[in-house]
Amino acid sequence: MGIEQQIKDVVTRAIKELYGADFETEKVPLERTRKDQPGDYTVVVFPLLRISRKKPEETGTEIGEFLKRECSAIASFEVIKGFLNLSLSHQYWLSVLKDAVGAENYGFINATEESPLVMIEYSSPNTNKPLHLGHIRNNLLGYSLSRIVTANGNRVVKTNIVNDRGIHICKSMLAWKKWGNGQTPQSTGKKGDHLVGDFYVKFDQEYKKELAQLMEQGITKEEAEKESRLMQEARDMLRAWETGDPEVVELWKTMNGWVYEGFDATYKSLGVDFDKIYYESQTYTVGRDLVLKGLEKELFYRRDDGSVWADLSQNGLDEKLLLRSDGTSVYMTQDIGTARMRFDDYNIDKMVYVVGNEQDYHFKVLSILLDRLGFEWGKSLIHFSYGMVELPEGKMKSREGTVVDADDLIEDMVNTAREMSKELGKLDGYTDEEAERIYRIIALGALKYFILKVDPRKNMTFDPRESIDFNGNTGPFIQYTYARVQSIFRKAKEKGIDTALDQLVRDVSLTPKETEVLKMIGNFPNVVKEAGEVYSPALIANYVYDLAKEFNQFYHELPIVYEEDEALRANRLALTYAVGKTIRSGMWLLGIDVPERM
Repeated sequence: MGIEQQIKDVVTRAIKELYGADFETEKVPLERTRKDQPGDYTVVVFPLLRISRKKPEETGTEIGEFLKRECSAIASFEVIKGFLNLSLSHQYWLSVLKDAVGAENYGFINATEESPLVMIEYSSPNTNKPLHLGHIRNNLLGYSLSRIVTANGNRVVKTNIVNDRGIHICKSMLAWKKWGNGQTPQSTGKKGDHLVGDFYVKFDQEYKKELAQLMEQGITKEEAEKESRLMQEARDMLRAWETGDPEVVELWKTMNGWVYEGFDATYKSLGVDFDKIYYESQTYTVGRDLVLKGLEKELFYRRDDGSVWADLSQNGLDEKLLLRSDGTSVYMTQDIGTARMRFDDYNIDKMVYVVGNEQDYHFKVLSILLDRLGFEWGKSLIHFSYGMVELPEGKMKSREGTVVDADDLIEDMVNTAREMSKELGKLDGYTDEEAERIYRIIALGALKYFILKVDPRKNMTFDPRESIDFNGNTGPFIQYTYARVQSIFRKAKEKGIDTALDQLVRDVSLTPKETEVLKMIGNFPNVVKEAGEVYSPALIANYVYDLAKEFNQFYHELPIVYEEDEALRANRLALTYAVGKTIRSGMWLLGIDVPERM
């Protein structure tokens, strides 16, 4: 049981014994003490005055005396107006240090076969274009979230839904047929997803030309869009695909195959993976059949043009298209089918969708429709909604070919890491091979951390060069701190100092700075728990930065390897080890590697 829960339990008993009242333990107003106040934890007394019917100072003193008597971890207390500040004992902090050093997975809860099964969907690319900066934020959030949820004692299935059918891929296919001249990834030397994306852009360029020519004849843009032969050909191709036209299906398989090879390479570079991949081409028919069954049960209705709709007015929403007039499916149809397949494949306790906030309405409707279709898990779906990511230059537009390509961004990050490391002389004396490996670790750490440290609900601007700064709230700063911890232990071994973990923690007094570092380490399990409850990798990221910053102050203020007192030195080495271990665990939750040397 954590110290916070212990304190809450004893406060609950105090209220019962002192004032004869029952009080819910989880409602005990306990918080971490502000840095400008004495103590480690604070009980806010004001909400308890209606029970004690006494002044704040008197109530705080009575509860404080009870806590000191009944909880051995509390060394002293101080009442400041309506705040009861509690100071934890020296022995308690040593126990935290022993736990942090010795526990195999400090701060984590191990899952069992009976643990809840959580499925997390992320990535969700379309097969008409390569992954871009927006996909990077999605993948990094989803992958980090899967680790955070795992660390909170859940079993996790990482899943992806590939939008491999629909008008978007038909646009790329049609453009390749018309203007591709038989190009392949092999003949052009391009990654397959880039090649297919080029033809998606080509379609849009030719479509705009056609619209301009039609509008020159005096018709409106809306009329021109209806008369577009190019768009009609794309729609005809989609219908041909859905009816199983062999030539269209073969081209679809070929071009999607190119894209998948490209995606796999990008996922590998990013360091993300999946346990199960679903494809819209396999799930949309399941969704279509469910919609048609719902139509028979009068859960939905058909309009005069043959399209199928859901009336959501009773839910305070409008109407939602489920099948087009030509019988083809929409995204909602596919998501209904995918949800059904997933719950058939796995006995899921919770389903989390990592999708941008522009789809908030979509997932609200999906939950309603699944519930209406009789799936009890429909209401419990979670949309992990996150904000958009932009560059300092502004927004990206995939149709116009102005997106920030994921592969290009990763390589640019590696080049920037190489350039900045050389300027600072960080890797002097390393072999070229070892240096290149570390450049890539730094680059990906910078990219991942810069994105994950931002509250996922907020829009953000990604600045590549700012992210690789070796000072400040960045991935490289934290990685460098971890490397510093490892260098301290190498130096200790060179001096012949015993660094066996079971010999390090000693019963010696702690300086205020050592206690501050220990407070942060002791809070790690709470941060992991909260990050899992609110689905926020940013909590982990900023915690790890604060820990690294606190450790660096400790490192500069107090001798570690060069401390002459053996017991003090051993304790500081233990504290140093615990910091490194916690940083490594925190960065693992973010999907970030930490190098032994930098």
